[in-house]
Amino acid sequence: MALEDYPRPSVTVDVVIFTLQDDDLRVLLIKRKHPPFAGMWAIPGGFIDMHESPEEAALRELREETGVEDVYLEQLYTFGEPGRDPRGWVITIAYFALVPAHTVRPRAGDDAAAARWWSMYALPPLAFDHADILAYALQRLRYKLEYTAVGFELLPEVFTLSELQAAYEVILGEKLDKRNFRRKILSAEVIEETGQYRMGEGRPAKLYRFRPDAVAEVKARRLFP
Repeated sequence: MALEDYPRPSVTVDVVIFTLQDDDLRVLLIKRKHPPFAGMWAIPGGFIDMHESPEEAALRELREETGVEDVYLEQLYTFGEPGRDPRGWVITIAYFALVPAHTVRPRAGDDAAAARWWSMYALPPLAFDHADILAYALQRLRYKLEYTAVGFELLPEVFTLSELQAAYEVILGEKLDKRNFRRKILSAEVIEETGQYRMGEGRPAKLYRFRPDAVAEVKARRLFP
């Protein structure tokens, strides 16, 4: 049988972007300007053009709808339930990225009425099956945080151990024992001292940075919690 004899679903991409802002885990959403779900919030994304790879489409849609560029994308999952889009059978390839908040200033593109950061723990009603996609993305982020040094993508270049622990607690959604956290993160050898200190009301706090090779999985499995 020829290809035209088979039904062909449409294919889209959606891009989940996480950041840490004001002691909260936030995700970038756009308000849809056109049907279906006009006026509702959604993950940035759109249809893949002919002769365009999914990753190229994800980067293009992100740039067009939010003004965000130059971010590292990782493929998350493929969502393809037949009823997920009222227009017909649409399969979406979801990506996710982690960015420090100060590096992104979202703006709405032609296909979006608005673009802004939302707390992952206080989301608005979402279009399509985007609530399911975000739940899966959060699960993946927590998994990667426990087994890898992926947290460096969300933090500034230098940070204190208290700031690092606060970031992990926000993402994992639970408190971590201070002494145990410090012992495990230091023994994992994914961060190093900078020789600098942050001055405050109490004792000066040492500043750390992630080691250049910290992208690799940590040596000790499941550090946290």
